[in-house]
Formats: sequence, structure tokens, C-alpha cells
Amino acid sequence: MQLTRRAALVGTTIAAATPLRFARAADDTMKIGGIVPLTGAGAEAGQYMRNGAAMALEEINAKGGVLGKKLEWVIEDDQTTNPGAVLAFSRLVSRGDCVAYTGSIRSTQVNAMSPDAEKAGKPVIIGGTDPALTHSGNPWFFRTRPNDNYSSKVMADFGINTLKRKKWAIVYATDAFGAGGMKALVENLKAYGVKPVLVQGAADQTADFTPVVLAVKKAAPDILSTYVTYENDVAILSRQLRQLGVNIPWVGSASVVNTNTLQLGGPALWGTYAVTDFNASASPEALAYFNEYKKRFHVNADNSSTWVYDGLHILAMAINAAKSTDPQKVRAAILAIKGYKGTEGTYNFDQNGDGLHGYNIVQNVKGVVTFKKRIDFKA
Repeated sequence: MQLTRRAALVGTTIAAATPLRFARAADDTMKIGGIVPLTGAGAEAGQYMRNGAAMALEEINAKGGVLGKKLEWVIEDDQTTNPGAVLAFSRLVSRGDCVAYTGSIRSTQVNAMSPDAEKAGKPVIIGGTDPALTHSGNPWFFRTRPNDNYSSKVMADFGINTLKRKKWAIVYATDAFGAGGMKALVENLKAYGVKPVLVQGAADQTADFTPVVLAVKKAAPDILSTYVTYENDVAILSRQLRQLGVNIPWVGSASVVNTNTLQLGGPALWGTYAVTDFNASASPEALAYFNEYKKRFHVNADNSSTWVYDGLHILAMAINAAKSTDPQKVRAAILAIKGYKGTEGTYNFDQNGDGLHGYNIVQNVKGVVTFKKRIDFKA
């Protein structure tokens, strides 16, 4: 990456004066707790999260903050693991001074911390896209990315109606995100009378995808779709697909076009399609954010930063609208948000806590993520 990796910091806070300036908590601030991968396989994504949060905090505080106080993001390292996420959240709750939280972009980690989040009884902004996360009865999860009911609808429609493909192979991560996306895609393909010729799972952090690629090759599909969680896994899979001669159209989830994935996969990912929640060409708000992020951090923004950027803005908006930090009042204020134009799209929260209901279709054209179109659905 062009961005210098910073030392892992646990129990730190991000103030808003300058991007990524770390400071001690102050009594005149309002605190949002944040679970961030500072170490482990997701550490690069964690850096993007911190950058996006720093931009949001600066903007919020420049406009007067929240209820007259500066907003502060207090973070704990989730170590890119489920136990780490649970421990990080527990540490934030035990502080006693966080009025709300931001969780993880990883569905498997959000799922792991769900019982504790429900017990804590305060709003938690999440980035995990497993549809079940906001349909499991936990009233405190609010998602600032579209869930995979929508990504799978877009993926199926594009593959069948635009690419004219009928023989599908699905490769998915066997975590909550991958399994949820796979199940949704299988159901959406069924509506077109299509049954995949292969549905193949793989564990996160798989060092060798050769058995998976050979299974794909043997099934002889005419299109590949993927719900693979980690960027390095996508990169390894892409190289081994090309090495073993699999060159069919590939339509994947957002991880296929994340900035770190593009750097790791290189030409092996050229020509691939993805359904992604953030793209600079999707809206004026997305373009403005992309340009400012690039100016500040000298690297392209992706959804690792945008969901937490939008999430902090939404929390600030809701607390100010509620004129209170009372959790029930803030919850009601979040659910009342309609028509808010963020970097990820236009937010219209439904009663499940999902704010977005559509995806962008993009293509990797020789390393450049090129916008095709945006598809939105009614909530």
C-alpha cells in the first residue's frame, strides 16, 4: 500500500483536529466506542476505518459536535478474530462512558458480539452484510452497508440478464458473511430457474485454493460468483484461477474490488465484475469523499472507510435530533432517518435497522474500478 502502516494501538481515542491524531479522552467530549482491526489479517482495512472516522469526526466537530460536545471515537483492537471482537466490545462497554458503538465490517465478528451488544442496550453501527444480523431480533444493530439480500439480487440479475450466463459456480467463505451471501444468491438464482453447477466453500485465510479451483474447473461453469471475506484470500484465488486456466466471467462481492485486493491480485483480477456498496462514480457525495480521501491519504478510498464515516455521521445526526443520549430515543431517531445522502448511498432506514437497499455494479478494467450502474430496491 502507499499508506504507511502505523503501530497497533489498543484502548486509544481519535480526536478530530487532524486525521489520525491520537489523544486522551477528555471530559468535554462525547464518546463513541469502536471495534477496529489494528492487528491480524484485517489490519489494512482497520487503517482505512481510522482514516474515514478521522474525516467524519473533523466534519462533525467543525459543525458544533454533538449536543454541544466534541465527538470522540474510542477504539479497541479486535485482532481480526471473533474472540478478539467480543473482548474488544467488552472493554468498551466496561468503560461506561460510550453512548454508542461502531462494530465490525466482518459479519462473523458482528455475529459473535451480538449477544453482548443486545445486553449492552445501546446503538451499534455495523458493516457486516449477512442479512441475518439485522433480522435476528437484536434491536441495537444499525447497518450502514446494504445487506447481501440486495447484493445477491444484483449479482443474479446482472449475470443472467446482462452477461447471459446460466451455468453458475459459487465459491464462498465458510464464515457468516460468505455463507449468508451464498444462501441468498442460491435463492435468487432459483427465481430464474437456475441451479448452480457448483457451490464450494473455503475457510478464511486459505493458503492454497488449488482444490477449490480444480472443483470449479471440473464443474465447467460459464460464470463464477464469489462471497470471499478477506482481500488476501481473493488475491490468492484469482492468481490460482488464472494459473489453472479458469478465465470465465467472475462476478464477486465487494471484496473483489477493495483497494488492498487490487494491489495484491494485480492483473489476475483484470476483467472481473463486482457488486459493491461504494464507488466514487455512484453519486456526487461519493465522488467528493473519494477526492478528499485521496488528497489526504494518497490512496483510493473503499468501503472499509466509508461505512464507518457514514455511521459516525448518522450517530451524530440521530443524537442531535433526539436531543439526548438515551438509547431508546437515539434508536428511534436512527430509524426515522430518510433521504440522507451519504457516501454509500441514500439512507432510508427500515424497522430492521438496514439503511441502504441497493448496490453498484463495477468492473476492473486493467486495474481501474469502472462504474457500470447503480441498482436500488424499495425497502
